[in-house]
This record gives sequence, structure tokens and C-alpha cells, in this order.
Amino acid sequence: MIPFNYPKSIYLKYKKEINTNISKVLNSGQYIKSNELNKFEKNFAKYINSKFAVGVGNATDSIYIALKTLHIKQGDEVITVSHTATGTIMGILNTGATPIFCDINEQDFNIDLNAINKKISKKTKAIVVVHLYGQSCNMEKLLLIANEKGLPVIEDCSQAAGAKYKNKYLGSIGTFGCFSFFPTKNLSCIGDGGMIVTNNKSYVKKIQCLREYGWDHKRNAKIIGINSRLDEIQAAILNVKLKYLNKDNIERRSIANFYNNNINNLIITKPFENLFAYHVYHLYVIRVKARDKLIKEMNKNNIYPGIHYIKAVHHQKLLINKKNFLPITDKVVNSVLSLPIYPGLKKRNLKEIVRIINNFKII
Repeated sequence: MIPFNYPKSIYLKYKKEINTNISKVLNSGQYIKSNELNKFEKNFAKYINSKFAVGVGNATDSIYIALKTLHIKQGDEVITVSHTATGTIMGILNTGATPIFCDINEQDFNIDLNAINKKISKKTKAIVVVHLYGQSCNMEKLLLIANEKGLPVIEDCSQAAGAKYKNKYLGSIGTFGCFSFFPTKNLSCIGDGGMIVTNNKSYVKKIQCLREYGWDHKRNAKIIGINSRLDEIQAAILNVKLKYLNKDNIERRSIANFYNNNINNLIITKPFENLFAYHVYHLYVIRVKARDKLIKEMNKNNIYPGIHYIKAVHHQKLLINKKNFLPITDKVVNSVLSLPIYPGLKKRNLKEIVRIINNFKII
């Protein structure tokens, strides 16, 4: 069987180091906010080239906390995309704000920078940009728009750990960078985990306060906070994997190059890589008509691709709104297919995947 992702492969790759680090935590008796988390926050900030990093429970919480740090509340609007994981939108909704959906461009499926200005109103308080599949949007152009309107930019880097815009790591460019360490991510733990990075020192104490009940350093609750801490075991695992992130991303890019060089079926649209981006291929997403037919053919051969995302967020029951006109998003959703990609995927498996795709016919 060839799954589209196999988190265990990364664990097996670094099993000895990971088990050693976990054992240290278990024997320490310190399981929350101790040495491993402190170490990981410093290591991750250094890696991203950001001044500060704060570990939290997951990426949805990181977006929520980032927005709350900016005092975003009910009645405010936050511009983002609908072609993303539902968690991005829940991070906005949990503040009480309203997500305003901007369409994507058909080239890389990132936010359409030519459409953002039409979405900005007096209620707009921030932009949450999703670096989809591990590829940066044009951050220079986005920041020109945002700065002109005085809007902070929150980078959703859930799929983009180690990705770059030109020579800068994603997450270090906007007001905040928000990361997920879910088990399938490029940098992953064995449960939920997230991170907020920022270069603004004045925000750090509030982020730390919001992630833990609204406490100050004396454990006095000064504001309404939540319980969202990255625990010691997850941090211990991430401290190992962070050392190898660039190496693992190179392997992902190598798999993507294999697909690019060997898929030659003209009914398949392969992903586009921007010249300004260092794409880390969290997902390798093709477009194909008769998608269900191709999936059945692949499944017959024990290959199990994924769909990201099978339903755009603006079509989900909670957020259905007739005012949302997102033609490119709606078009893309019906044809995207995520091929297997992860460190450790064997060459023989890649050849079999390509063989099935190249032999596929709609009729």
C-alpha cells in the first residue's frame, strides 16, 4: 500500500534520537513548560531568523492568539482564503471576527493579490495569508498592499515549515508566523502542536499570557486566555526533527522533481513553482478531470492519494454565504489531487504511481 503520507517514516528515520529525548523528559518529571520547550522555542526562532517564538497547542490556536494579541474582536473583519484547512478559519471565528474570503489565483492557488483591495473595508483589521502546500505567495506585493492600508499580516505557515520567500523563511516576514506540527507536517510531532513567531517584543508577553489562562508571571489572570501549551514530549521530538528539516525538505523536493520530470500525461496539470519561492512540497497537488476515475484506478493498485481540499470552507454549512463569489476556488476544488509525498517514499513506489498516472485515460 502507498499512502499519500506516512508520518511513521520520519519517526523510524530518527527513532534512536527521538526515543532518547522522550526518555529524558519522562525521567525528568517536568512535562509542561520546561527545558525542552524553552530549547525548542529558541531553536525554532533561530532557525526561522525571527526574534521570538512561543509554543502553543496547535496552529488554529496560534492564529487565534495572534489575532487576539492584535485586539481583534467581534465586528472586525479578517481577509483570508477559502481554499485552506478549516482550522485557519476557526482561528478567525473564535475571536468573534468575520472571515472575508478572497479568491485564489489559478497558477499557484495562493491568495489573488489583485483581488485583495476589493475586499478591504473600514472593518478590515488583518490579513491571514496561507502559504498553501508549502509555497510562498508574493510577500513583497502583499506587504505593499497591507502597509498602505495599515493592516497586519499573519502568515499561516502550517504547510510551509522551512519554505522561503526569496531568501527569507516564511513566518519571519509578516507581523506573526503561525505554524502547525501536526503529525503529517514537514516538521511534525506525534500529536498536536503549534508555534507563533514574531519580531515584535511587545507582543510576546501577551502571547504567553493568552496561551495560559490569561496569567501574568504571578499567575494572576489579567485577561481572558485559553489553555494552549506545547508540551515537553512534543517539544523534545521537535528538537530532534528540526535539525533535519532542511534535509527532509530537500528529499520532498527531489520527489516533486521526479514527478515533474516523469509525469507526461497531457490531461494532468502539474503544480507551478514560483521563481521567488523555495517550495517545500508539503503536498504535491496535480489537477485532473475525471478525478474520481483516476482515484479508483490508483486505489486498484494500492495507491491512496488525498484531496486538499474536498470542500472549500465557504461551502461548509457554518459559512455558506451567497455573497461569496470565488470562481477560481470553486473551479480548483473539483480537480485537485494530492499525490503521495513524504521522506522515505521509495523510488519503486514513485515509478508505479507515475506509471498509473501516465496510462490514465478519461475515456
